[in-house]
Amino acid sequence: MLFAIALPLLGGFALFLSGMRTMEHALQRTVGRSLHRILEKFTSTPLRGLAVGTAATAVLQSSTAVTVMSIGMVNAGLLTFPRTLGIVLGTNIGTCLTTELIGLNLNRFGLPLLGISCALWLLTALFGEMGFARSRSSGPPPGGGLLGPLRTGSVVSAGFSLLLVGISMMQSIAPVIQSTSFFHAYLSRADDSVFWGLAAGIVLTAAIHSSAAVIGIVMGLAETGAMPPEVGIAIVLGANVGTCITAVIAAVGGTRSGRFVAWSHVLLNVGGAALFAPFTSELGTAAAWLTSSPAGQIAHAQTLFNVACSLLALPVCYHPRLRKLRPD
Repeated sequence: MLFAIALPLLGGFALFLSGMRTMEHALQRTVGRSLHRILEKFTSTPLRGLAVGTAATAVLQSSTAVTVMSIGMVNAGLLTFPRTLGIVLGTNIGTCLTTELIGLNLNRFGLPLLGISCALWLLTALFGEMGFARSRSSGPPPGGGLLGPLRTGSVVSAGFSLLLVGISMMQSIAPVIQSTSFFHAYLSRADDSVFWGLAAGIVLTAAIHSSAAVIGIVMGLAETGAMPPEVGIAIVLGANVGTCITAVIAAVGGTRSGRFVAWSHVLLNVGGAALFAPFTSELGTAAAWLTSSPAGQIAHAQTLFNVACSLLALPVCYHPRLRKLRPD
């Protein structure tokens, strides 16, 4: 039973994280250089910062990357602490895109998409070697400039397909997990108290530094009927708290303003989880109105939770004392 659970779980988890990192690195190489300028230029108000943080996180597929980048810019004196408040709120909204895509249940397209992505990448590499992407005498030929975006797109789609294949592998262990006494004991406790779901989400996310991976596993278990959506939603709330550990680590040794950015991220997620923890069943009911899929319900619940938390906190960012605060 250990091998029936451990091998598919570890293999699927490895593929999931590999897909996430592949997407993140490919997109960072494309837009990462200009993102610093965008953050510096378009974050004059918290609302603009929220929009930029949402878009940047959706593009990079990593709220942690945007938060850590913001801390680095504050430490370097390129951004002030008040300008990062909106960005922090936006990262929580933008990170929902990944789980919403997983919630569409596209797992069956994982392997075909991977094959198409690899074929497209090989074609762009072949055309590049044959000189279609550049010309020594006259520069890029007409249309040659499309090879770069096509290659990036193939890498991003390959990463997404690996993510889907990983989800499928992790879903395959659901019947075995469902038959274990430990899982039944955990579900009985989690049904009695939302604390157990919160604790599981916090610990797992802090350990592996990826809330998307934890939520992906939970969505896979929920889709197969192994886990009630209400328990999955509680784990999602905890995962939002656990993801703060990376930002806190990134702020260690930095400026006081950088630490303020990290702790504002912690305050947003801990405060939001504490506020909505008593209402996990209501979140589940609202999500059930939008879809009948258990995995989709968890994805929608996370989106509703993160959007509500960010919008509730947005007016606070306009407080005059916060707007003038210079921690250093």
